[in-house]
Amino acid sequence: MVEISTSILSVKKEDIIKTIYNLETAHTDYFHIDVMDGKFVENNNSQLMLEYAEYIKQISNIPLDVHLMVEDVYSYVNTYFSLKPNIITFHIEAIEDEEKLKNMIKYIKENGIRVGIAIKPNTKIEKLYKILPFIHLVLVMTVEPGKGGQELIDITLEKISELKSYIDKEKLDVDIEADGGIKLSNISKVKEVGTNIIVSGTGIINEKDYKDVIEKMKR
Repeated sequence: MVEISTSILSVKKEDIIKTIYNLETAHTDYFHIDVMDGKFVENNNSQLMLEYAEYIKQISNIPLDVHLMVEDVYSYVNTYFSLKPNIITFHIEAIEDEEKLKNMIKYIKENGIRVGIAIKPNTKIEKLYKILPFIHLVLVMTVEPGKGGQELIDITLEKISELKSYIDKEKLDVDIEADGGIKLSNISKVKEVGTNIIVSGTGIINEKDYKDVIEKMKR
């Protein structure tokens, strides 16, 4: 059974408290916090997402799954340390230098937080192989990062399949998370290629019954 990480990217500010409560009672496994800086991606929602994450920590015990779509990874990592997320994921495209990449992974781990690396649809999966032994999760973007409500790019499923084969061959303990355009109508094909954590935003938020849709996604 997969775990569900619900993205609250599309939730309106006036609805956030009610939505957090409803998602908790619907048994989402994580709250997915999509942080955008207006540089790495076009949109900038960094202040709003920090507010949302702070709300969650005040009223819920569901863990935070923080996805940083930012250029200045170090600054944003430090901002989220105080909220003690379950995991902080940043993009491999944001830190190209291998030494700096390993140092950032080490820095996050030293602060007692799990580390994920995200990868865009057009970045080759082989770019991750050297660092897989040092991280807990790979987040494969199944859309271009930067906005919600996009359609899943089918070719990214081949990337997940390839990654899963490599992880199994090397006997690594690394989760595979997929994010972008995933909903009830296409979740089965995302699971089939080896994904064990599914990020869904509008695929859940736009439904009337969160509990029903999350249960169906997990099955």
